[in-house]
Amino acid sequence: MKDSELQIDRSCHVLYSKPCKKEILAKIALHYPEAERETVWEKVQRQYAVFLSDWRTDLGGKKNFHNGIGGTYDCIAIMSYYVVCKAITSFREIEEMEENLILPTFRKLKFVDCNKPFWRKLMYRAFVRAKSGCDKWHDYEMSVAPYENGKPIYYEFTSCPAAEFAIRHGLTDIMPALCNVDFASMELLHARLIRTNTCMNGCRCDYTICGDQDPYVKEHPEYRDEAGFRRNR
Repeated sequence: MKDSELQIDRSCHVLYSKPCKKEILAKIALHYPEAERETVWEKVQRQYAVFLSDWRTDLGGKKNFHNGIGGTYDCIAIMSYYVVCKAITSFREIEEMEENLILPTFRKLKFVDCNKPFWRKLMYRAFVRAKSGCDKWHDYEMSVAPYENGKPIYYEFTSCPAAEFAIRHGLTDIMPALCNVDFASMELLHARLIRTNTCMNGCRCDYTICGDQDPYVKEHPEYRDEAGFRRNR
């Protein structure tokens, strides 16, 4: 089955991104003999179409990528791979797939140092812009606290379509592998994410962001909870 033949409603949904397709195909090639790979890939695509057949139609399709190229649709594609290939994949492998999709952009920003007020203020403005996208599409319900000099940035999501999707389809076990990349992305900017809750285990996903030299980091040590989420005390 070619991507162009995938039976999804293109008026309100989009395909996974090309980098996401590459990640999935690479994992299929890693685990299956060549003679089986096309069949497995077709199963993943069919699962993706099934998932979208009764999914929200109000997210804007190709117009809505304020949360990055691929966005929520890449998460759904990875979940499709997980459903089809659950017997041979692992939590860490799914985590790596998400990292390979998200982190290249942040690696290009290695000159950013969030210990410095200039970069911290610039990051805050980026989050405010992201909120404008959320307000337009009402997918991720986002609020951003006012900026205060010398203090960490704070924002939170009280609604997350990826979490909503995982709960609906019984895929909550894999959500930590998709969410943990938030920590890794901040580390590439000389920053740290402090998170105590997510939309999977609470009513909000909280983001407190500060420079990696900020004493605030030591006050909130990181740990992995029983589900696999990176969190802070």
